[in-house]
Amino acid sequence: MNNEILTEKEMHSIIESILFAWAEPLSLYKIAKIINQKPTKVEQMLHDMMETYKQDKRGIQIIETNKHYQFCTLKENYNYIEQLCTTTKSKGLSNSALEVLAIIAYKQPITKLDIEQIRGVNSDGAIQSLADRELIEVKGKLEKIGRPQIFGTTDVFLKSFGFKSLNDLPQIEDFKGFTEKETENVAV
Repeated sequence: MNNEILTEKEMHSIIESILFAWAEPLSLYKIAKIINQKPTKVEQMLHDMMETYKQDKRGIQIIETNKHYQFCTLKENYNYIEQLCTTTKSKGLSNSALEVLAIIAYKQPITKLDIEQIRGVNSDGAIQSLADRELIEVKGKLEKIGRPQIFGTTDVFLKSFGFKSLNDLPQIEDFKGFTEKETENVAV
């Protein structure tokens, strides 16, 4: 780390470079340490940069997930990026995996048994698939007979679905088009 005095423009340039080079979410505190600034100042600079990218309608943006920042492309450009990349159906989640993910997201922390009671079917495959993709993880074990594992979502889940935190999840009441029977099975 240099002890030189950096201008705001130079700090923006350094932040862009380290976010681009790192390619994974980088904590606010790590960024602040690298450019030798207070986290509050760096956070304000990041939010200013995010707003500038948005106003300039750039093809990239900085996203925030739990005080971690990362460059990513705009979802509006996905169709164009898709033409460049080879995509396969295997990259998507099955309906059962999506169902289990929704249950975990809204009911976490939750045990496998509780998930299966809500769904009415075995969920081993879906849970394993979600864990392999790092969308969910074991958050601990319950202090009761058998010490069952409890599951919750990860920062990868938040990033993948465009949420800053779990508070950004839509409210169950926001889902329209469900019949009475379907909403009874969603038990949140």
